Amino acid sequence: MTAITLNLNSIVKLTSEQFYQLCESNPDLKLERNANGELIAMPPTGGETGKRNSKLNLQVGIWNEQTELGEVFDSSTGFTLPNKADRSPDASWVEKSRWEALTP
Repeated sequence: MTAITLNLNSIVKLTSEQFYQLCESNPDLKLERNANGELIAMPPTGGETGKRNSKLNLQVGIWNEQTELGEVFDSSTGFTLPNKADRSPDASWVEKSRWEALTP
């Protein structure tokens, strides 16, 4: 399946808090937001992709447990990027000092 992009900017420009509330109010949807403020509805991945993502997270997690260099996150974690996009990558790792420098 393909992601669906919704451009609602002519109607409403969501703040970060409003976007978070929208995601919280719709837990069955996996929503992201690109740098232009457009909403992206991500469909479920399917078996093969889910299996591959799980293996990737396992490998990154094992490596990080051995090295203790940072923090590992799965696809349910949302990140606000420098360009203001809000994304949830399939697997992610953040170096320890960068993670500790973030505000909670």
